[in-house]
Amino acid sequence: ACHLVGDGAKDTVGPQLNGVVGRKAATSETYKTYSENMKELGGKGFTWDDANLEKYLENPKAVVPQGKMAFAGLKDKADRDDVIAYLKTFTKK
Repeated sequence: ACHLVGDGAKDTVGPQLNGVVGRKAATSETYKTYSENMKELGGKGFTWDDANLEKYLENPKAVVPQGKMAFAGLKDKADRDDVIAYLKTFTKK
């Protein structure tokens, strides 16, 4: 409900996730209400690569302690790997 992906995806509570893999944090051209923590990460060059997505999907608050996302994380590595693989299908090469 918070993030959409695919054709026609729009921002909702959070930014749409088309092209998120490989993108610098807090740099969606359409979403403007990132948390200050997320903006700071982006300002430091933090990019949503496989390793950072893995950490974030496991425990979002460990990566963005004061982020707005109400998501406890995915404890199962296979689930995290599946989400990352899925997001990659919406990233232009």
